[in-house]
Amino acid sequence: MRHDKRSFEFYVLAAFFAVFVLFLYGPLSAILILSFQGENGGLTFPLNGVSLHWFANLFERQAVGDFGGSFKRSLVLGLMVMVVTVAVSLLAGLAFRQKFRGATALFYLAVASLVVPSIIISLGIGVVFQQISFRPAWYTSAFGAHLTWTLPFGVLIMFAVFNRFSPAYEEAARDLGASSWQTFAHVVLPMIAPSLIGVGLFGFTLSYDEFARTLMTSGTFNTLPLEIYGMTTNVTTPVLYALGTVTTVFSFLVILLTLGAIVYVGRRRERA
Repeated sequence: MRHDKRSFEFYVLAAFFAVFVLFLYGPLSAILILSFQGENGGLTFPLNGVSLHWFANLFERQAVGDFGGSFKRSLVLGLMVMVVTVAVSLLAGLAFRQKFRGATALFYLAVASLVVPSIIISLGIGVVFQQISFRPAWYTSAFGAHLTWTLPFGVLIMFAVFNRFSPAYEEAARDLGASSWQTFAHVVLPMIAPSLIGVGLFGFTLSYDEFARTLMTSGTFNTLPLEIYGMTTNVTTPVLYALGTVTTVFSFLVILLTLGAIVYVGRRRERA
């Protein structure tokens, strides 16, 4: 009887997972297939031939939209946010290992932006920049807006990492004559490196596809999510699907590179 119950639970979970995967990747597969539509094809099935025409057209000058420029802006902005998120999250994690006055209030202040609607934060930052006569731009106001989204997650991750980190390793290094900097560089940093890589990936991906907090803060030039949204209201060819395919492949490449870096760091630490 118990075996039958477990089998039933397994099949229920398997069916739920299958539906979840279909719901998650079904739309992506439709976009992927339609991006190979023939030169005279439209936005819907069936395919009118198979070609790479729309991928080539994507990198040509468009009457509407600037894919190349918006992609570069999102890439640079994501890298900027990633670097700052990793650095600040690491410093915050180290600082909160010691108790100090106001730590609780500072913690809640740091994560407060997670409960505020993103569009409200975007609107507020945009209004403030206009009031101080400073033109909003993707590398200033949008950069700050993205940090209000990525930093709380990075800080929470590093708090969890250091809560599980045993100080015995640092004490052993000091007993062997290592300085505070040597202890951090040769003991602490290698052990938390996979978590830092994860924080970097989290920060980059959250920034790369952020729409709401960029809407009122990007200024004259769009980032890629804003450009895609604008193209959905103007572009009536499968070039839009080609854009979706390219950006999706890029996202998967970023994830694979990050996983590869984590595996490399783990194997190097094992050899050490």
